[in-house]
This record gives sequence, C-alpha cells and structure tokens, in this order.
Amino acid sequence: MIPKEIIENVRRIEITTKRLVTDVFGGQYQSVFKGRGIEFDEVREYQPGDDVRTIDWNVTARTGVPHIKKFVEEREMTVMILVDASRSCRFASVRQLKSRLAAEVAAVLAFSAIRNNDKIGLIFFTNEVEKFIPPRKGRSHVLRLIREILYFSPKGRGTDISAATEFMSRVTARKAVTFIISDFFEPDMPLSAEPCFVKALRVANKRHDVIAVTLNDPREMRLPDCGLVELEDAETGRSFTVDSSDGAVRKDFEERALKRMERRSRLFRSLNMDHIDVSTEGSFADHLVRFFAGRRKRAR
Repeated sequence: MIPKEIIENVRRIEITTKRLVTDVFGGQYQSVFKGRGIEFDEVREYQPGDDVRTIDWNVTARTGVPHIKKFVEEREMTVMILVDASRSCRFASVRQLKSRLAAEVAAVLAFSAIRNNDKIGLIFFTNEVEKFIPPRKGRSHVLRLIREILYFSPKGRGTDISAATEFMSRVTARKAVTFIISDFFEPDMPLSAEPCFVKALRVANKRHDVIAVTLNDPREMRLPDCGLVELEDAETGRSFTVDSSDGAVRKDFEERALKRMERRSRLFRSLNMDHIDVSTEGSFADHLVRFFAGRRKRAR
C-alpha cells in the first residue's frame, strides 16, 4: 500500500506543475516539439492535379500505371523520461532531494506532453535498468509516473547511463524526444578522462532528440568550513575524512567541482545535445523557460 505521505506529495506536485504548464509553458512545448513532420501513408494511382514530385517511380514502372506516394502529417510524439535512481540522487543539502527535484521536472514535462496529446514513458536506471513503464497518454498515467519516481526503491547504487540509453533505443521503435534526468556522476572517473557513456549518448542522439537535465546541489560545489567532516561516496559506499577548516582543502574541492561541471557542459556541446541545469536550491522554472526559448529561436 502506498503511504499517505507519498499520495499527498503526488497531489502537491500535480497542483504545482500543472499551474506551471498552464501559466508558463502553455504554448512553448508545442512550439518546440511539433511532432515528426510527415510520414508515409499509402501509394495510390496518379490523378490529374497531383504533384508530379510525389510519383513513386518504382511502383509506376512495375504496374505500368502512374502512382504517387501519399503522406500525412504526423503530430503525435513519444516522449521518454530516463530517471537516474542512483544513490547520489538521494542527496540534498537545502530544501529538497535531487530525486524530488527530478519528480517535479518530470511532472512538468509529462503534463506538457499529454496536453499536446503525446505519449510519455519512463525508465528508471542505476547501474542497470531497473524499471520500464511503456509510453501512454492521460492524467492517470502521468500521476503514476510521478508516484513511481517518489516511491520507487532501486536495487542498485551506481549509475550506468549507457545501459539506460541503449535500452531506450531497443524499446522505442520510432524517434522519441528523450529527457535524461541525472546528476551524470560517475564514481572513480578521473576529470581528465572521457565519461564512458559518451559513445552511447552520441548514438542515441543521432536517432532521437536527447536532452540532458542535470541535477545539482550547492553542497556539491562548495564545502563549508565546519572542521573535520566524514564524507561518504553515495554510489561506492567508501568513506573518508576531510578537514574543511583548511582553506586549501575547500579551494581544491571547489576547483574540482567546477572542472567537473565544465567538462559536463563541453561534453553536451560536443554531442550537439541540449542540456538544462537545475538545482535543489531555488526554482527550476526559469531554466526550463530559457531552454524552450532557445529551442524556439533555433527553430525559426
């Protein structure tokens, strides 16, 4: 049975995000994601007035009678949301967990999608794909997705973005708008090395429209001055002690964090992938607005 607290959280997120969709993102989603354009419908005999550029020469040669290809506008899209359920996303130092932030962002995207009559599906991943909810339409389906993000208890601790994107491509027959909501942390990955998920993202972005939504927390960027602190890597479980009163230690921490974020941004640019940075500190609405505005400007 689902705890009452989870149900109340789902309702709270629904009220908040539906207001955002109505007041802020009303026409922006539709103007940016307009469907795949046109798709093949059928072949029929040529009729006077038909555009000769639509003649299907293969069928015409085979039958001896002019035929044309008929196309129809394809409006419905499939939207896939890949949610990182690793231990590093169960972290917060301010008002909410990164996992709660992921649920709110996913809710805005999902309600925008169903308002546009699109299907929306969900994939949870850690160091493996843990759950797949096939794309469907409707409010009840969106509420289920939000509930799952809040209530889901993963088995794994780590992060494997490659496995998630490869699984998504296998279960999605056509091009999909794909949002990957993750902190994109990889344990034991040196700052000088290329993340192991780069190849998988490159392949996925050629077939799908992939957008990264990066989850951030201010404590991952700055270490407070509070003496000896025992820290634990959420994904590996390793613990270590640092002297946060040492200015050099805090400076090194901030420099490493900044380099990690800069590397992440360069990676997305090199893959020609849009990305949206959101934080547990403050509202994510402005970041989504800038994303939609940027996409719309490029589409003109």
